[in-house]
Amino acid sequence: MIIPGICSLTLKTLSPEDVILFVAANRLQAIEWWAGGHVLPGETARAAEVGRLTREAGLRISSYGSYYRVGVSEAGGMPFAGVLDSAAALGAPTIRVWAGTKNAEDADPALVASVVEDSRRIADLAAKQGISITFEFHGGTLTNTNDNARRFAEQVPHGNVFFSWQPPHGFPVEHALAGLDALLSRLSTVHVYHWTIGSYEKNLFNDSERVPAWPADFHRHPLEDGRDRWQSYFDRVRTTGRDHCALLEFVRGDTVEQAQADAAELARLCR
Repeated sequence: MIIPGICSLTLKTLSPEDVILFVAANRLQAIEWWAGGHVLPGETARAAEVGRLTREAGLRISSYGSYYRVGVSEAGGMPFAGVLDSAAALGAPTIRVWAGTKNAEDADPALVASVVEDSRRIADLAAKQGISITFEFHGGTLTNTNDNARRFAEQVPHGNVFFSWQPPHGFPVEHALAGLDALLSRLSTVHVYHWTIGSYEKNLFNDSERVPAWPADFHRHPLEDGRDRWQSYFDRVRTTGRDHCALLEFVRGDTVEQAQADAAELARLCR
């Protein structure tokens, strides 16, 4: 089953209490709580309160959306212990993390080794609390492309390590599905949004005549415009036979109104 939800970062101007009200009022069922503002690492009392309020509203916590960069953050002043403590107090079943600070093709062997080693360490620590680790499929990390994400997954065959997935920008549906297939057996959550690079008429792929410019070439669209794509993605996700939270993020204009419209579309897609 696919469970419609939202990354609370999408509603970063709202308090956690108002995020909960929004989710309950808009036919969503799950929240990934944002560690950058709503539930800070180490603030366990607030984390416990937010977790209690979420469950009392009849909602589930899909994940704790941390900004822990595996292999890097510990030495940079963000200890994993604080992240784990907040996730445990919140009642999150998994912690979303990033695989380092560079695309795989730009990372030297030492960085890759550090990420792999730290992955095992934090996965073991989290397992003791009954919490898993979920790597985000994300640019600027070792999971920046389909092939790199698959390769990294093979490097961390830990039973407590899973993967979130989101469609790579500017590629055809078939390419996106190939990347999803590679992670399907270890899929945790899905991040949901509809972007294009360039125009609908001419998307700019990685092998285009020029490198896409940020932010001029990156365009957010209503989720409704990507309905056919997302139906294909969700049909593939359902083949796992497991529950997966589909989490709305990156809405056009970062407005509450667009989040409402996209939430309605996401609820329809999940049905």
